[in-house]
Amino acid sequence: MTNIVLLVVCFLAGMILRRTGRFPDSTPAALNGFIIHVSLPAVALLHIHDLRLDLSLLYSAAMAWFLFGAGALIFRVAGRLAALPRETTGALMLVGGLGNTSFVGLPMIEAYYGKEFLGIGLIADQLGSFLVLSTLGILTATLYSSGDVSVRQIARKIIYFPPFQALILAFLLKPVPFHPVAVAVLQKVGDTLTPLALASVGFQLQLSHMRGELKPLSLGLLYKLALGPALITLLFVGILGGSGPVMQVTLFEAAMAPMISAGIIAVDHRLNPPLVALMVGIGIPLSFVTLPVWWWLLRGV
Repeated sequence: MTNIVLLVVCFLAGMILRRTGRFPDSTPAALNGFIIHVSLPAVALLHIHDLRLDLSLLYSAAMAWFLFGAGALIFRVAGRLAALPRETTGALMLVGGLGNTSFVGLPMIEAYYGKEFLGIGLIADQLGSFLVLSTLGILTATLYSSGDVSVRQIARKIIYFPPFQALILAFLLKPVPFHPVAVAVLQKVGDTLTPLALASVGFQLQLSHMRGELKPLSLGLLYKLALGPALITLLFVGILGGSGPVMQVTLFEAAMAPMISAGIIAVDHRLNPPLVALMVGIGIPLSFVTLPVWWWLLRGV
């Protein structure tokens, strides 16, 4: 409950700061820069280092990859059919294809399934959503913001992406125990991610843009909150025969609202910031309505 209240407070703070004019228009760029270069790397170093790998959780790790891949295909086709600008299509791929499997996902898992299943959420987030964002997400953002770029440029973009560098470093340092002071510092720095990200999104959210973005907004939220999780359920349960509590929690994570960090990356690459702010700003509260429905539907899995 505390996480949800924090989410609302920081989101509203961003909106109020924009309306009162107390912060300059360049505020989101500054906040996003701090998140990408400081907050996200701290999160990667802390959680990947302590992550316990287990083959039984392969479904949980793979979920975000399938969800992003299917979303990229659907949004690419829909973008062409609807003649959407390439920046809008790229924004949909990033924000509509990746879920908020950590800040919203973990509290929801604890509320609906219990603390003993939080490990599944961490696998889905760190080896799923976060790793996809650091690789395919950066690839997508680069392609749809810059147009035609070389393989070398894309590889350079991914390699020099600070969270990706932190991710690799975390894996390399797994045999080395972190000093308690280092853990505490990383925890404190990583905790800045959600407040700053939500403030940034709230600062950029303008509901007056909804009319112009209604078509892609509806498409993005429909996929993220309904169609995407349904496709993953069909694949994992209907085709591959998965079942049990671990599968239920994995599919529950697939139904989470749009990923805040993906929105930050999309905005940083100038992929339709108004749409991104709407996707996150409307998607998160809307998910509080759709998630109980998914929990009820998944009880028989």
